[in-house]
Amino acid sequence: MTERIEEELRNWFGDSKKTVVAGIGNIIRTDDNVGLRIVELLEGKLSKQVLLLEAETVPESYIIDIEEFAPSHVLLIDAAFLGLKPGEASLVDAEKIENYSAITTHMLPLKVFCEYIKQVTGTKIALLLVQPRSTEFGEGLTPAVEKAARRLAKVLLKVFG
Repeated sequence: MTERIEEELRNWFGDSKKTVVAGIGNIIRTDDNVGLRIVELLEGKLSKQVLLLEAETVPESYIIDIEEFAPSHVLLIDAAFLGLKPGEASLVDAEKIENYSAITTHMLPLKVFCEYIKQVTGTKIALLLVQPRSTEFGEGLTPAVEKAARRLAKVLLKVFG
């Protein structure tokens, strides 16, 4: 999985100039926190050309921050039921988001959010989606998803390196 995701991310970020990476999720619903965990692992390790946001369950609260940063690319990281093994990930173009039913573990209107950001900024938007093992109430990721979060953070560090 890691090599495929790294290649997909390198291709997708090939022409990036400024990037927003936003972690989405609920910190009290175990693996739904994976997007926030990846952003946490990236904190302080990337250039000023990458804006990290811990958007939790309200990415729409960061619209002004995204607009002011004027990115060429926006990557949203979230947990999603993809029918994969826990911790496996998929990079999905925001325009193809309607192809997924019950895309996330919470009720965010990500499609509307993505459409608005694209309309306002003209940026490319993708979602890095990670299959959760559990979204039950609780803190901390399950071992498989924690391992995946660390792997994906390392991949992003290489891609942005």
